Amino acid sequence: MDFGILTIFPEIFDSFLAHGIVRRAIENAIIRVTPVNIRDFAEGKHRTTDDRPYGGGAGMVMKPEPLAEAIARTRERIPDAAVIMLSPQGRPFTQPLAQQLALRNGLILVCGRYEGVDERIYTSYIDDEISVGDYVLTGGEPAAMVMIDAVTRLLPDALGGADSAGSDSFSDQLLEYAQYTRPPVFEGEGIPEVLLSGNHADIASWRLESSLIRTLLKRPDLLKDKEFSDREKAVLKKWCRAVEQLISG
Repeated sequence: MDFGILTIFPEIFDSFLAHGIVRRAIENAIIRVTPVNIRDFAEGKHRTTDDRPYGGGAGMVMKPEPLAEAIARTRERIPDAAVIMLSPQGRPFTQPLAQQLALRNGLILVCGRYEGVDERIYTSYIDDEISVGDYVLTGGEPAAMVMIDAVTRLLPDALGGADSAGSDSFSDQLLEYAQYTRPPVFEGEGIPEVLLSGNHADIASWRLESSLIRTLLKRPDLLKDKEFSDREKAVLKKWCRAVEQLISG
């Protein structure tokens, strides 16, 4: 997977690319990440990438010429990449969308700044707009990091374990089950004994119930359109019987 990041602050990514899963994915040639400085394609002594908006108003707008050239040059290196504008006006970034993007050979992520980007860039150069949340950031750089991290962990061998990404929250419209580690007792609270049993079937059953109850309590919206498996239906029916007993008792 080849990532091109178009930004006026490429140095922001130095620390992000030097740590954790992303660093290991780069070292193992699973991904390549190239920050591209939009200012390198701007003209004039000061390499200006913004100007006042036509019609007046607060703030500045990113100029189309340097951004268009930066996109064109990056596309020469990653010809089949999708060009994505990171924008609060885009469609929401979700786990299913991350899974779709992970199937591509490359992504060009455009990090906007100021009050926005000249509209002519959207109409001629952008394939998709994506938002990481209903809030406004100073620039698209944090959103680009979020997308790179989420997509990278879905790539083969990036996590070092075949099932690691498959058990993440949202992978099956369920939140991840509760996790425990040493010590066995912390501030007087122990861990579920089933996790010490060594019985993998019982542990898997407990984890499924944990995922279902956490999703029901924390994010019930995720269950609205979910197609439940037979095992999940059996768990829900068991809960229903328990609730009915509580009510009738």
